[in-house]
Amino acid sequence: MNSHSATLAFAAINDGKANFDDIYVSADPRRYFSVLGQLDYIIPHLAQPVFDQLIQARAEQQDEPVTVLDLGCSYGVNGALMKYALSYDAIRERYVSPHLQSLTSDQLVAHDRAFYRAWPKNEGVRVIGLDVSENAVRYAQESGAIDLGYALDLEQNDPTPEQAEQLAKADIIVSTGCVGYVTSKTFERLAKLARKGRPAWVASFVLRMFPYRAITQTLAEQGLVTEHFEGASFVQRRFATLDEMDTTVRSVESLGLDAFGREADGFYHAELFVSRPQAEIKRVPLRDIVSVVSGANKPWPIGANVLSGMSKPARRIAREREQRAASN
Repeated sequence: MNSHSATLAFAAINDGKANFDDIYVSADPRRYFSVLGQLDYIIPHLAQPVFDQLIQARAEQQDEPVTVLDLGCSYGVNGALMKYALSYDAIRERYVSPHLQSLTSDQLVAHDRAFYRAWPKNEGVRVIGLDVSENAVRYAQESGAIDLGYALDLEQNDPTPEQAEQLAKADIIVSTGCVGYVTSKTFERLAKLARKGRPAWVASFVLRMFPYRAITQTLAEQGLVTEHFEGASFVQRRFATLDEMDTTVRSVESLGLDAFGREADGFYHAELFVSRPQAEIKRVPLRDIVSVVSGANKPWPIGANVLSGMSKPARRIAREREQRAASN
């Protein structure tokens, strides 16, 4: 599948997803956390220990801090979790707190700068954020959640020479939700920027309905071999509507995957792919770097007991789906 075909395929799949474009262009993250919080958006929490483990593995090979490029960084949530001794719950609860709702965006970003400075900082990591939303990237950088940010669409445009110089410093490229909105074209542009002899590792959490093969092929052309983390999938969020759930289940099943216990239970699930040079994989395979205690085995019930762990809208979706299946 070439990049044009992938773009069309991804667009068709995205037609079935709930549209949250407005929350990514707000002047600050409050609406982002309010809307996604109602759907139990949790992927940054599940990705945090994985990214920490990969950063540590990369740090063992170099003296300077590890530079992480976060694709689709939005308001810098992943960056904040990598840079500071913070939990995802602490960040989420901060932005939905009633005490912060009356502040202007300028007042909030000033509070955030002080907030982040008050937390222990991981001096061994530097985060560059990249997103198409100028407002989100600006907020992420001004608040201190990321160290440097670019509002840039690599699907359409090459980076400027200045941007390319900074992006080439990436040691690890991460994403928790942008695959499906970006294709192999973005990864090709980034991979070609790599410093000679020091390609960036690529760690992508990919929703199971999106095929990742074209991207792995692109990365292979740049000397990177992709490992699929076996044994766990990672919840992104609950479905917003029954139609979103049905469309996703069909898309997953069209790829030959079993939706039972995952999408069919009311949740988007992502899989982890990590791309590195073959020599690195031979030296230390992914299974020896990454371990998880969550993901498919997340803290709330799933499978036969899924209804007890669902919010009211999710329980309704599950029951409606069962009723529709029974009537067919």
